[in-house]
Amino acid sequence: MLFLLFSVCGASQPENTKGVEVEAMKSKKILIVYLSRTENTKAVAEMIQEKTGGDLVELKLKNPYPENYQEIVSQVDQENEDGFLPPLKTRIKNLENYDMVFIGFPTWDMQLPPPIKSFLNENELSGKTVIPFNTNAGYGLGQSLAQLRSLCPKSEILKEFSVEGGYEKQGVLLAIKGEREQKVSAQVEAWLRAIEILK
Repeated sequence: MLFLLFSVCGASQPENTKGVEVEAMKSKKILIVYLSRTENTKAVAEMIQEKTGGDLVELKLKNPYPENYQEIVSQVDQENEDGFLPPLKTRIKNLENYDMVFIGFPTWDMQLPPPIKSFLNENELSGKTVIPFNTNAGYGLGQSLAQLRSLCPKSEILKEFSVEGGYEKQGVLLAIKGEREQKVSAQVEAWLRAIEILK
């Protein structure tokens, strides 16, 4: 009987906790926007969507970047030097209906990728809660957060999530998979609880 009682209590607890999280999410309309080349940022974006129930949108360019690594590095360097903002194919309808906007990006040239700068220049996020998440090749965020704050001066910006992803220069693309995917998923959940998106 005692075993049965503990089994029933143990089984019901996660159900109740999950219900509380879902209710908490219903009170806020969440958008998850991301840019991903090697699909590591995409993997994190999908984890966030699974845990929050937000709407997921991948940023796409009108003129996609070249597949060759050295070519994209040269192009991004030039775009950053010129201040060029590549035009986006992606358009988000009813952006004003969202309370929270997660913005996911890899670190390129030690700063925000130009397409993310395009998104932040084209879309009004004033009054919204902006939540950055990032993947990188072990070099961190560089100037990304400072640039994000500059481009979202009237938004509340919460603590970021950052994790190592692929190493395209060495030919390692999707690194967040298998056992590592489970580990990163747990880290994402801990972060969402720390910034009080999940209760």
